[in-house]
Amino acid sequence: MKSWKIISFTDGEPEGITTNQATLVPLKTLRHTIPLAISYLLYMLASMESVRGISVPMYTALRRTTVAFTMVTEYLLVGQKHSPSVVCSVAIIILGALVAGARDMSFDSYSYAIVFISNICTAIYLASVARIGKSSGLNSFGLMWCNGFLCGPILLFLTFIRGDLEVTMNFPHLFSPGFQVVMLLSCIMAFLLNYSVFLNTTLNSALTQTICGNLKDLFTVGLGWLLFGGLPFDLLNVIGQSLGFLGSCLYAYSKLKGK
Repeated sequence: MKSWKIISFTDGEPEGITTNQATLVPLKTLRHTIPLAISYLLYMLASMESVRGISVPMYTALRRTTVAFTMVTEYLLVGQKHSPSVVCSVAIIILGALVAGARDMSFDSYSYAIVFISNICTAIYLASVARIGKSSGLNSFGLMWCNGFLCGPILLFLTFIRGDLEVTMNFPHLFSPGFQVVMLLSCIMAFLLNYSVFLNTTLNSALTQTICGNLKDLFTVGLGWLLFGGLPFDLLNVIGQSLGFLGSCLYAYSKLKGK
């Protein structure tokens, strides 16, 4: 008689539904993912703080330099080396970021430092996903489950001591059907986004995930100018953003051609 269907956590099995009996992730494997959980917490906290004191277009431009940190982190952690065409595409992206920020008149050393710290944390986080994904035997969903299992209690405790949990419970529209629907959709989008990041990083590489994230920047910058303002139209900024987009396309072309 077949057992009840459950979700598979291990690599080598189809991600999703399987007919094997329920098996908990071994404690040894869970301990193996602790560095991933730590890097995720640092990445999330630094990312949340970095966006506070800087305009959306400039934030996007500075975040694009994450590709350089990711290349260095991949080399230090797993000895990953890249072809000249890939290095060239990354150089174009970095050049675009420098051009885009050349005339920023709202320079804030603290905000800029936090953004670069966020870039370093992002690079370490993505490299950890790629490395631990290969060494733990877990598939993308298994990595996500372990990461959530370890980070969930810590984040809940942080929201409690900071008073955010109390504010949430006292929100007047907490049980409003409209708010509940929006919250549910937000959770679904967050799950799909995280799963896409884990899947792309484990199947390809941390650098590929970083550059794929840059492809959305054209829309981010456009919406940032239209909805939030904070940075007047500047031809250099547009040229810099275009260079970054070109570099991302060149990277994709190089990977497709196997260069």
